[in-house]
Amino acid sequence: MPHSLKTIKTICFPTNGHPVEQTAAEALCRLLALPAPEAASEPGPGVHVGLADGPWRLGPPERPEGPRPWMWIRLTPGGEGELTASEPALLYALVHWLVDGLTEEQTAALPEGLLLEAAFSWQRPLFDTVLTQTARSVRDFDPETHVEHLARCGFTHLEVNGLATNTPYEESVPGEFYAPFYTYCPGLGHFVDSRLTRGLYPADYLETNLRRLKHLAALGRRYGLKPGLLCFEPRTLPERFFQRYPTLRGARVDHPFRSRLPRYTLAQDHPVAREHYAALMRNLMNEVPDLAYLSVWTNDSGAGFEHTASLYVGRNGGPYLIREWRSHEKIAEEAGRSALCWLRLMRESAAEINPDFEVLLRIEPFKVEHDTIMAGLGGGVSIEAPSLLVRGYELPYQHPKYEEQTSIAGSIFHVSMDAAESEKLQACRAQGVEPKLSFSAGSSFNMEPLLGLPFPRMLHQKLTALRAMDARCVSAFGGLLHTAKTPFWPNPEVIRAFQLDPALAIDEVLRRLAVRWAGPDFAEALVDLWDRIEEAVSYVPVVPLYGHFGFVWLRTWVRPLIPNLETPLKKERHYYERYMVSTANNPNINDLGKDVLFELITKESGRRMADQFDANVMPRLAPALAEARRLAAEAPEPARAVFVDLRDRIRALLCWTMTQRNTCAWVAGVYGYMDAETDEEKAACYVYLQKMIDRDWANTRMLLDLWETAETEVILISETGETPFIYGDNFGDLLRKKIELTQEYREAEPFIDREIIWRLE
Repeated sequence: MPHSLKTIKTICFPTNGHPVEQTAAEALCRLLALPAPEAASEPGPGVHVGLADGPWRLGPPERPEGPRPWMWIRLTPGGEGELTASEPALLYALVHWLVDGLTEEQTAALPEGLLLEAAFSWQRPLFDTVLTQTARSVRDFDPETHVEHLARCGFTHLEVNGLATNTPYEESVPGEFYAPFYTYCPGLGHFVDSRLTRGLYPADYLETNLRRLKHLAALGRRYGLKPGLLCFEPRTLPERFFQRYPTLRGARVDHPFRSRLPRYTLAQDHPVAREHYAALMRNLMNEVPDLAYLSVWTNDSGAGFEHTASLYVGRNGGPYLIREWRSHEKIAEEAGRSALCWLRLMRESAAEINPDFEVLLRIEPFKVEHDTIMAGLGGGVSIEAPSLLVRGYELPYQHPKYEEQTSIAGSIFHVSMDAAESEKLQACRAQGVEPKLSFSAGSSFNMEPLLGLPFPRMLHQKLTALRAMDARCVSAFGGLLHTAKTPFWPNPEVIRAFQLDPALAIDEVLRRLAVRWAGPDFAEALVDLWDRIEEAVSYVPVVPLYGHFGFVWLRTWVRPLIPNLETPLKKERHYYERYMVSTANNPNINDLGKDVLFELITKESGRRMADQFDANVMPRLAPALAEARRLAAEAPEPARAVFVDLRDRIRALLCWTMTQRNTCAWVAGVYGYMDAETDEEKAACYVYLQKMIDRDWANTRMLLDLWETAETEVILISETGETPFIYGDNFGDLLRKKIELTQEYREAEPFIDREIIWRLE
C-alpha cells in the first residue's frame, strides 16, 4: 500500500453521478478504514473519486486519445488527489489496484499523476456458468460477491439473462432429453412476450425471470458493469402455437436423437414474425434501457436460422425464404442474408433506446453461409469467436503437446494467435466491425466440473497474444466460476493484473500473489507448485466430449467402467442414467466411444490417449501432490491454508485425469476384445481391461475419500439437487454405488450392443 494512502482523511464523490462513483468511493474508505465518503456537488478537500466524463471531469491535463480505456491517479503526500477512469467498471477496479497492485515506480509517480491504459476496452464473461448458466444452482453462491469480483478484475460487461427457475418452461414427452437444454442461454421470450405470444408462457414465469434479470443488471450497474444478453435465438415456440398459426412455422431445429418432439422456430422473414421479434427486443429494452449487447448462439439447443446447413436435421424452413430447385450455393446465400436481416432487426429495435447497442453472432455454425454473413456485418452487428480464422467448427489450432489433436481454439490449450489473425482483424475493422475474441479463464468447457484449476502462465500467454494482435474486445469463456470457493486461485488475479497493467511480467504477478497468500518464506514454493500443476495440465490430451462438458453430461465419474455397461439391471443403473444427457437408444448407454451418431474415441485413439496420460500426466501430478501434502503438513498459517487448498485441488485433478484415462482405456480394451480374431488377442484385451478396472476402482475410492475429508470445495455442487449439468450433494452416494457395481460386475464379458439405436425404449 502506498504510504500516501495513510495520509488521506476524506473522500468524496459527485452527487447524482453514476452509481459506481459511490461504490468505488465507499470501497476505498472501507479498504483504508476511513469514515464513509461524502457526496458533493463539487470537489472538496481530500480525494475525489469520479468518472472522467462525470460531473467533475476528472483526469490528466491532456486526455489520452485512442480506443483503449484509461485510468488516472493523482495522490499527494498530504492525502489530496483524485481517482478517475474513462470506463465505469475500471473505476472500481482502480480503487483496489491502488491499494495492492501498483509497482514501486508507479507509486513514486503518484504526486504528479499516474496514467494507466487498460489492456482491453471490452472484457466480459461469456456463458457465465454459475451466475446465469448451467451451474446457477451452485451452493453457497452470492451474486453480488460474484459481480464485485468481476469488477475488481477489470471486467467491463456482465451477462444477466439467467432463468430464476431451476428448470425451464418447455413442453416435453417421456423418454426424450431436450427440455433441459433450454435452461441455458434463455431466449428473449423467457423474459418478455409480444402480442403474438401473450399467454404461451405463464405470466408469473416471465415475471420471475425478468425480475432476476433486472436485479442482476442493477448489481452490475452498481459496480460499473454494462449488462448484456447471451441467448439461443431464434428460439422455438410450443407446438400448440403452430397449430394456431401454421403459416408461421419455420425451421425444425431440435436434435433428432435427443428429442422425441419436433420443435420449430418462426418463419423469421414473415412480417408478423419480424414484428414479434422487434417487440420482444423493445419490451426488454424498456425494462433495462442500458442493455449493451445481445450475443446470439444458434443452430443448437432449440434455436436456429432457416435453411442454414448446420441445422441438426439439415437445411429446412418455412415457405417464404427458398423456392424449389435452388442450387446449394443460392440457398446458402439466401439463408445467410435472412440471418443478417434478423440480426439487424434486433440491433435496430434495441438501438431505438440504446444507440450503442451491439448484436453479436457466434460465427462457428455458419461454415457454408460464412462469406455472406461476414460481408454483411457492420452497423452494430458483429461476430464473436475464439479465432478469426474459424470456418465452421474447423478451428485452426493444435494441442501444444499432441499435433494429432486439432481444433482446440478457445480452450485452455489455445495459447497463441496465428499471424494471419491480425490481417483478418484489420479486414473486419475496415467494415466497421470490432470482433469479440474468447479465451478460457477456467475449467468451463474444458475440465468440468473442477474448481480452481491453476494454469496462470498459459492464461497470461493467451492474453498477451490477444493484445499483441491488437484485439480490443475479449470474453472469458465460462466466466470466473465460483470465486467464493477458490480464494487462492491465481487465474482471476492474472486477468486482473493484465487488464490493469499489461506490462507487468507474469513472474512478478505470481511472485506478488504468492507473497500475499503464503508469505515471503513460502512464496517460492507456491509458485513452484503452480508451475508443476500447469505443466501436468499442459500434457492432458483432450478426450472428445469427455474432456469438457460431456464429462458431467454422461456421468463419467459415477458410472462403473465395467466390460459390459449394461450388465447391471436397468434399475441398478438408474442412479446415473436418470440425469444423463441421453435417451434410452443413445449408444453411449453401452459404448463409451460413441454419443448419439458421433464417434468420440476409437480403439486406436483410446489406446494412444491412455498411454499419453500414463506417460505425461500422472508422472507429473503424483510428485506435485506429494509436495503439496508436505507443504500442507509443515507450513504454518496462513501459508498452510493455501497449500491445503492446492493439495485438495491436485487430488481432484488426479481423479479427473485418471477417469479420463480409464474411459479411453475402456474403449481400447472393449473394442479390441470384440474385434479380436484370436483367443490370445481376446485374453490380452481382457487383462488390459481388468487392470484398468483396478485403477478405476482405486481412483474412485480416492475420490470418495476426497469428497468425505477435503477441507476444500473442489467441484461445482448444486444446492438444489443434481441436474444433468451439475452434481448434487449426493455425490458421495453415487460414488459408493459405482464402487459396489464395479466389484459385482467387473468380470463380465466385454460386449457392446451395436444395435441399440433401433430400440424403442
